[in-house]
Amino acid sequence: MPEPMSPVSFPSTFLWGAATSAYQIEGAVREDGRTPSIWDTFAHTPGKTAGGDHGDVAVDHYHRYRDDVALMSGLGLGAYRFSISWSRVQPTGRGPAVQRGLDFYRRLVDELLAKDIKPAVTLYHWDLPQELEDAGGWPERDTAYRFAEYAQIVGEALGDRVEQWITLNEPWCSAFLGYGSGVHAPGRTEPVATLRASHHLNLAHGLGAKALRSVMPARNTVALSLNSSTVRPLTQDAADLAAARKIDDLANGIFHGPILHGAYPESLFTATRQLTDWSYVQDGDLATINQPLDALGLNYYTPALVSAAGPDHSGPRADGHGASEHSPWPAADDVLFHQPPGDRTAMGWSIDPTGLYDLIMRYEREVPGLPLYITENGAAYDDKPDPDGRVHDPERIAYLHGHLAEVRRAIADGADVRGYFLWSLLDNFEWAYGYEKRFGAVYVDYTTLERTSKSSAHWYGKAARTGTLPEVDEVF
Repeated sequence: MPEPMSPVSFPSTFLWGAATSAYQIEGAVREDGRTPSIWDTFAHTPGKTAGGDHGDVAVDHYHRYRDDVALMSGLGLGAYRFSISWSRVQPTGRGPAVQRGLDFYRRLVDELLAKDIKPAVTLYHWDLPQELEDAGGWPERDTAYRFAEYAQIVGEALGDRVEQWITLNEPWCSAFLGYGSGVHAPGRTEPVATLRASHHLNLAHGLGAKALRSVMPARNTVALSLNSSTVRPLTQDAADLAAARKIDDLANGIFHGPILHGAYPESLFTATRQLTDWSYVQDGDLATINQPLDALGLNYYTPALVSAAGPDHSGPRADGHGASEHSPWPAADDVLFHQPPGDRTAMGWSIDPTGLYDLIMRYEREVPGLPLYITENGAAYDDKPDPDGRVHDPERIAYLHGHLAEVRRAIADGADVRGYFLWSLLDNFEWAYGYEKRFGAVYVDYTTLERTSKSSAHWYGKAARTGTLPEVDEVF
């Protein structure tokens, strides 16, 4: 008989949480002074989202937040990462705050603290106020300064009760999908604007971090969340290795270079010199961007497999970012993306937990001593209630077990990973995919908005309560 495997246990201080974002769950888009963000505009533009779906109601978290916090508490979660709707706080992206908008987040934070759940606030999860986009959006430098003012407003309002802060969520998506491929709001397809937006998002992070620290207690922590990619070459040929390096610069180095190391990769400048001279990087910008971080958030779903384009490599793009006639990758027409082998989620993304381990260990080497959090990780599946009303999702349980086991392996190998936030707490509006893709641990009936905890929610809740991963086939 084989010996039973040892249980996968985590440090007692490990933080177990779940994550959401404002536009995906809140609804109430016209209440209490809120005005349109770029996602309101994009989602109401015909042909931009699956089924013409939008977030006008979403899952109505704005009115049901107490019930949702009770769900988290019942599962035993220790933390909740959520984002602030910028246009709910500053309807035009500038000027004084609307207190009614801030009051919602004050109530939410108070409810979380009353249930002994730590709030983790993300200031920007892609919903730029439309008026700022009308003025040029992230490709314009002024947007970074407007973000700093907004950060100061929210920090002053919530900094006495919220200790964990994240400036930006996945700036790569904001820049490359919003201004490159156009599959995300604001739907522009301008390669140079993509690179300009990337720099100004970096600048916004630095200015925002300084603004937060100017108004908050010293005990509070400031981080950001990167969807850094584990980029792997198809072969060890020199051309494929060079292709992987180019995508690594565009996916990772363009953000973590200045943010963590105070410089953009020289190879990035070389690869993009026919598009831009980078003159929008002004004196002093890199020092502003390179603010000390208290932690780094990593979002991971699937690795990238790339090769050089050429007679030996052909096939469709498989970069995991949705169908578009425009590439999100400036100056990378000579690179092909390949579908990695193995099982896939409903998003078509390959399942490879080792990619998360590799990503963690990369940052452990690059910035030793910087605490890490997995601020997003999860999977979409075609979940449906059984006749008894229960929602069984064994595939998601297997996905979570595999990835959390790799997090624990990284900790055992010396990585300072302090927490994990499951994406997502609730089924919700999945951006351009509308309501077709369900990432939630909690099932939402989009007609009645009734919530039902899936098997994975109970599985993850037991892990959170015990600090040990239940078996994959444990019945809930």
